[in-house]
Amino acid sequence: MGARSASKNIRGEGSGQLVVVSNRLPFISEKRKGRMQFKRSPGGLVAALDPALSRRGGVWVGWPGAETEDPASAAEMVPPVRSSDRVRYRAVPLSRREVAGYYGAFSNRTLWPLFHYFLARTEIDSGSWEVYERVNERFAEATAEESTPADLVWIQDYQLMRMARYLRRMAPNRRVAFFLHIPFPSYDVFRILPWARHLMRGLLSCDLVGCQSQEHADHMMSCSEQLLGATVDRGQGVVYFEGRPTAIQAHPIGIDFELFQRLGEKSVPASSGVAGPVEILSVDRLDYTKGILARLRAIETFFDKYPEYRRKTVFVQLCVPSRTSVEEYQQLKREVDEAVGRINGRFSDPGWSPIRYLVRSVNQRELVALYRRARVGLINPLRDGMNLVAKEYVAAQLEGRGVLILSEMAGAAEEMKEAVLVNPYDVDEVASAIRRALVMPEAERRSRMLALRHRVKVGNVQSWVRRFVESAEAASAIGAKARVESPTDVVRRKLLPWLSKRPTAVLFFDYDGTLTPIVTRPEQAVLSTNARRLLRRAMRTPNLDVAIVSGRALDDVRRMIGIPGLTYVGNHGFEIEGPGIDFQHEALGAYESAVEAASRELRQIKVEGVWVERKGATVTVHVREVAEKDRRSVEKRAEAILARHKLTPTTGKRIVEGRPPIDWNKGYAVLHVLAMRHGVDWISKVRALYVGDDVTDEDAFRSLRGMGKSIRVGPATHTEADLTLPNPEAVVDLLGWLASGAFDVDRV
Repeated sequence: MGARSASKNIRGEGSGQLVVVSNRLPFISEKRKGRMQFKRSPGGLVAALDPALSRRGGVWVGWPGAETEDPASAAEMVPPVRSSDRVRYRAVPLSRREVAGYYGAFSNRTLWPLFHYFLARTEIDSGSWEVYERVNERFAEATAEESTPADLVWIQDYQLMRMARYLRRMAPNRRVAFFLHIPFPSYDVFRILPWARHLMRGLLSCDLVGCQSQEHADHMMSCSEQLLGATVDRGQGVVYFEGRPTAIQAHPIGIDFELFQRLGEKSVPASSGVAGPVEILSVDRLDYTKGILARLRAIETFFDKYPEYRRKTVFVQLCVPSRTSVEEYQQLKREVDEAVGRINGRFSDPGWSPIRYLVRSVNQRELVALYRRARVGLINPLRDGMNLVAKEYVAAQLEGRGVLILSEMAGAAEEMKEAVLVNPYDVDEVASAIRRALVMPEAERRSRMLALRHRVKVGNVQSWVRRFVESAEAASAIGAKARVESPTDVVRRKLLPWLSKRPTAVLFFDYDGTLTPIVTRPEQAVLSTNARRLLRRAMRTPNLDVAIVSGRALDDVRRMIGIPGLTYVGNHGFEIEGPGIDFQHEALGAYESAVEAASRELRQIKVEGVWVERKGATVTVHVREVAEKDRRSVEKRAEAILARHKLTPTTGKRIVEGRPPIDWNKGYAVLHVLAMRHGVDWISKVRALYVGDDVTDEDAFRSLRGMGKSIRVGPATHTEADLTLPNPEAVVDLLGWLASGAFDVDRV
């Protein structure tokens, strides 16, 4: 049965299906006696998503677990579709090389350590990145075939952070949500990755991006702003990029509380007369992010500082084997084995050892029994997206007598404030916390644990699925209404292919009417805090060169901007100052007396609203405040005076300007800056972009035609510019994108 026809069998009338996409399908398939057999994968996520898929009807897209390049072979690795099924599975075939590059290398040796702040373990390899890209595209192709615009596509985790980008290309109208189960790092860490902007573009192709904590959501918004120049509304938790709003929200995942409650009722608690020392329990996958070695040092410190707990207390460390074929994990196990042996050898007495060390997988019944016996749950990873073990331990404490010690670096710490929170790197603090937990009065223990149990119960995994899906539906509805490109998005889309073909861009911005709105008097044109911040960032951005080009006097425009290190072009190009440039047109001196004489005569125009501004080499008559009926006559008088003094009159936005009759303007000045800064062959090295709003900026537009690009700010009247933006606000938005350096990568 084909994918689309099968979809009809599981989709209810009038409602879209749920399409879950994850690295692995939710079962283990193996061939026995010539037949494929399927075993459900353990874990709360699978248990939570299956009922949601069954209720709504849906498809689960993922890799079946066996290497193959043949789609037909992959299709045999999923359960057959029956007419009554409301859930079916789509296998994505992956070759051995693809599994190694996409999953083993880029996902687990690049993203995993980087997102957990283990920079020294992070491998940067362009080959594995290319495989990651290709596999994400493959997942998108399968999802596009299995879904319709009515469906909700829910992508899971860091292995598929690029998939939504490809899905948008293939099926632009899909409703897409993404959930990241691991931490999302800060900007300073994330930007280490050469493909950080690509990954952010992938995430911002979704209607909703969910993560485990508000801290991670804040990091995502910061990276969107700083890497892509996106507009961020932190109050609403929305990022606007390429005409699309993306909601970024914290949706902390839960556990199946009722399951652990039921299993706990069948198990014997530690307080029921069971003989033996008090147990402190840690449960982890064998992974360097879990901080097992640091924890063992804390246990050693505990028995050193508090010898009265020897023989009375035992630390139980359950390590579930993980990635046993990977050398670095084999090395970690050797180090843990040695540390356990050394500590036991140091403190053991006949009949007692301080550490019980278990290296094996356990079923849920055995796990709950361990939780029930433990007076203290010591859950202190070095970094974790959430850590569900902490919630499982709490759910198993039916009598409320246990104490949870929790790492501040786990996402769970944002919710579970009643736990004893510790810095996992501080072994003395962890040792002290263990003692505090052991001597804590029963009333305090019960109060803390009951509050934790209530929170874990309310935030169970079933409610997590429900809340996330509801939020995704709402975000996609808002996104559908807002999916109109803004003028800045249009300009950005048109500039990007051109900009990305050169390593360096030179940006020229006019000031009045471009970076700031037109105002009644020039001194009122104050640069906004945001625009100044973005100009500073642009100045620090590698391969970005910024110049301000203005009709103002050089000293005036430098004072208004107030950022040392920029290039300033004043008096329409007659004066230039910047790194490596100190220019004043040689012919200016000959016209100084003419400009002064014209200024004196212009001040004799006694019409209300007229005022004259002397700007060194030029003089300007401002008529914005002149009554409409008198304005044209004032302009004619000013033009006549300027001409009489052999100055060239130029009209602009409510001004008449007199300049020396020298064949020099903003266009020549721009070319001079480019040649001085980047050589006469600058056109082969850099991209030049000019943004301006006035008649005098048309000279620059003309000078760059065929060699650079230009943008006219304001109404799209006759102009030599290549593109237009409506107002200075749109210019500042564009500046934010340019300052982020986001054009320095390919479009996808």
